Amino acid sequence: MRMSKLKSILERFRPRSLLTRMLLLTLLAVVMAQGISTTFWYATFRAQEDEGLLNSSSNLAYSAAATVRFFKSLPLEYRHIVLDQLRNMGGTRFFVSLNEQEIPLKALPDTDRKVRVVSVVSNVLRQRLGGDLPIRVEFVAPENLRILNSRMKLTDLPPSWAGYALNLDPINPPVLVTQIEIAPSEWLYLATPLPAPYVSLEDPVLPRQQIFFIVMVSIFLLSFIALLVRWQTRPLRRLAKAAREMPFDDDRPPLAEQGSSEVVAVTRAFNTLRERIQRYLKDREQLFTSISHDLKTPITRLRLRSELLDDDLLRDKFEKDLQELDLLVKSALQSVKEHDVYENMEAVDVHGLIDQVTEPAAKEPGKVTLVGRALRPYRCKPLALRRCIGNLFDNALKYGERVTIRIEDSPEILTLYFEDEGPGLAPEQLSKIFDPYYRASPTAPGDGLGLGIARGIAHAHGGEVEASNRAERGLRLTLFLPRNPH
Repeated sequence: MRMSKLKSILERFRPRSLLTRMLLLTLLAVVMAQGISTTFWYATFRAQEDEGLLNSSSNLAYSAAATVRFFKSLPLEYRHIVLDQLRNMGGTRFFVSLNEQEIPLKALPDTDRKVRVVSVVSNVLRQRLGGDLPIRVEFVAPENLRILNSRMKLTDLPPSWAGYALNLDPINPPVLVTQIEIAPSEWLYLATPLPAPYVSLEDPVLPRQQIFFIVMVSIFLLSFIALLVRWQTRPLRRLAKAAREMPFDDDRPPLAEQGSSEVVAVTRAFNTLRERIQRYLKDREQLFTSISHDLKTPITRLRLRSELLDDDLLRDKFEKDLQELDLLVKSALQSVKEHDVYENMEAVDVHGLIDQVTEPAAKEPGKVTLVGRALRPYRCKPLALRRCIGNLFDNALKYGERVTIRIEDSPEILTLYFEDEGPGLAPEQLSKIFDPYYRASPTAPGDGLGLGIARGIAHAHGGEVEASNRAERGLRLTLFLPRNPH
């Protein structure tokens, strides 16, 4: 159930036009190509970023190690003098101080880049200074940086003092803080930002220029493909318009054979088909015109002879049959000329039509049984509906010997059931009996057209004809006729 619902949704949104399908395929190809190229580019870009970051971190670590060795080499009474001189210089890369204990810091959250930088700096310091020194390496946000003691932050200093402490403007990057215990109760404090452009500890993202380039290339390719497809499909649109508006009874010149070789081949086939159809229709019209002309004479003679009959009832029946025959001839000729069957819609008595159809067979007792009644007359083409009912009844009578006609009527639909007592049909035959020239049995009488004609007449009235096997025995033909067809 879910799969069928999903299929219906996908079918609803499936692109119909060739232009839309080509654009979607192009977009998919562009996205895949851009995705693959961007993946390789991003991998290279990230590898270069990481390599540069780690090299810069190593250089900072070497500088920090040199600073630590320098301060360790100074006599104790000279260390504070050197620190004062460094602070007075201002704008230095490193902020250096000596503290009696380690300053607790609020470290930044761990990221992949942060962990690798801290690891590189720690390893270089231990290699250069020896592994026995307590070393603390951490990244701190500038607003949380404590520089002189546990209570004083960098932001608490006057602006003039803060500028001398660390040169962070204008990007305000995270600060790498290294604390090393160079002697008992003597911690050397080193703070420095990472050098540009490696100022972020987050994983690198695609630059805006790269994203803009991808979007612009995609838009350009889609626009170009759209123009190309529209240009290539113009002959197809012209061909479709010609097929929709194609009259078969005029002498218009053939459609111009333009475009690609495939389009030219389709156009040539269309012109050939149009020519054949025109020739066929002209031949058919000529044939039916000749037949109609030839039938008029005997119909006229029969009408004249029917007037000589003394029996009024018999004469009326002959006259009615001749009128029906004349209308059939006219209708056939008009249908050949691509007009609808010439017959006005009328409100007819359904029971009267059924009586006309079943009259010959109803003379035998038990041959025909009528059950139910129509609530009111049915608006239809009388001759066509009589033919439809007659074909359904004849089929049932032919195979079932006895026929029951049941009528069910409602304000919305009129339903007629034709039930016989024959052998019925195999399930695979039920869907084929409406096909032209199909007969359930090769020895069965008839030409196999009656049921197909009946269904066509039902469709013309907005209805339907269905076939099913009866539970008892025999075949049921059901004629559905809507009361208010759209």
